[in-house]
Amino acid sequence: MATHREEIRVPASPADVWDAVSDVGALATRLVPGFVTHVQLEPGARIVTFANGATVREPIVAIDSARRRLVWSAEGGLARHYNAALQVFEDEGGGSRLVWIADFLPDEIAPRIAAAMQAGADAMRRASGAGD
Repeated sequence: MATHREEIRVPASPADVWDAVSDVGALATRLVPGFVTHVQLEPGARIVTFANGATVREPIVAIDSARRRLVWSAEGGLARHYNAALQVFEDEGGGSRLVWIADFLPDEIAPRIAAAMQAGADAMRRASGAGD
């Protein structure tokens, strides 16, 4: 199983970042505008449309406010298996450090997943005022 990890530093406080991350229906407006263009909520999941037109269903596995950690999976994309977690930490230099880890199959899609996650990380930086 392949894994990709992104670490994102932003100037916003961990509380503010977690508020955006845990608002699972607001990807397109608060967390990754431009990377995600539309989100439709359904019980226990969200239907996400990306800027490239791809749409996937993302069951929400866990929202852990104490650890500021969101876990989700994905159905209907390139991967036959995909699960990810995004966790928000206080950055020692001020602001926040987000760690986004995805595990997926097949291994061959790793370059496409990595490119997508890098684009998502860039969108998070822009949304929080950190730039690219």
